[in-house]
Amino acid sequence: MKINGNAIKPGNVISHNGRLWVASKTSHVKPGKGGAFAQVELRDIRDGTKLNERFRATEGVERVILDEVECTYLYAEGDTHIFMHSETFEQISILQDMIGEPVAFLQDGMTVSVSMYESEPISVTMPDQTTVTVIEADAVVKGQTASSSYKPAVADNGVRIMVPPFIETGTRIVVKIEDATYVERAKD
Repeated sequence: MKINGNAIKPGNVISHNGRLWVASKTSHVKPGKGGAFAQVELRDIRDGTKLNERFRATEGVERVILDEVECTYLYAEGDTHIFMHSETFEQISILQDMIGEPVAFLQDGMTVSVSMYESEPISVTMPDQTTVTVIEADAVVKGQTASSSYKPAVADNGVRIMVPPFIETGTRIVVKIEDATYVERAKD
């Protein structure tokens, strides 16, 4: 779908120079001489490279609409992770680099959202939170009972997480996937 260059907003996905880009920042500039334009910071969806581009208001830009599909995580095969489309039961292979750091929180049967363009996976959106088991937690230092004091712990997926002093080895906790932070003790 064609849109004007000044209609690009952060989060829009556009096709430019034969590649797919997501707009991360936009600003409209009206110089003293010449016509107004939109200064847009773009990030390549596939490899993450950045590009600053100017689009005139009269320029047509191809806006891309991505399909969001729910998929269930099945298993890992080296650096490739296999997901199953929830409606068609088709298996989708996605490289670990596309998922990024949250890949450590993938669990069997986890439901994720996969953005697709022309039947090709572009990105994976993980759930906000997940439950993990603490396999290693430092002992509480006597006198360190202030509510703001946290201690390091290691989850069953190998990720280091700062947890409150009352969390012990074997405790199941809820973790925010985005930044690997403790949320609460899991209600089993």
